[in-house]
Amino acid sequence: MFKSIKKKVAAFWKISDEVARGKAVETLEVELEELDHILGILVLGVFIGLPSPPMQISLELMPMMEKELILMMEKVDTANEPIAQLFSTLSID
Repeated sequence: MFKSIKKKVAAFWKISDEVARGKAVETLEVELEELDHILGILVLGVFIGLPSPPMQISLELMPMMEKELILMMEKVDTANEPIAQLFSTLSID
């Protein structure tokens, strides 16, 4: 009987650990995406009126910033229509 309870508690603990790890990974992915957005704004901020970093830094980072540049262009396209951003997120065609 004690072994049965011990197995059930261990199984419950394992499941709750997996759920907590999954939520932690999701949170980290969202934070990483937001940090990518911040980096994109810092480097490509001249397009929205922010002071630009030194030109050498911008030019060195530009080849690595393709994804952020595409993301910023998409945000400019959907900036006037928040519903369009929602539909883009939900993949509604």
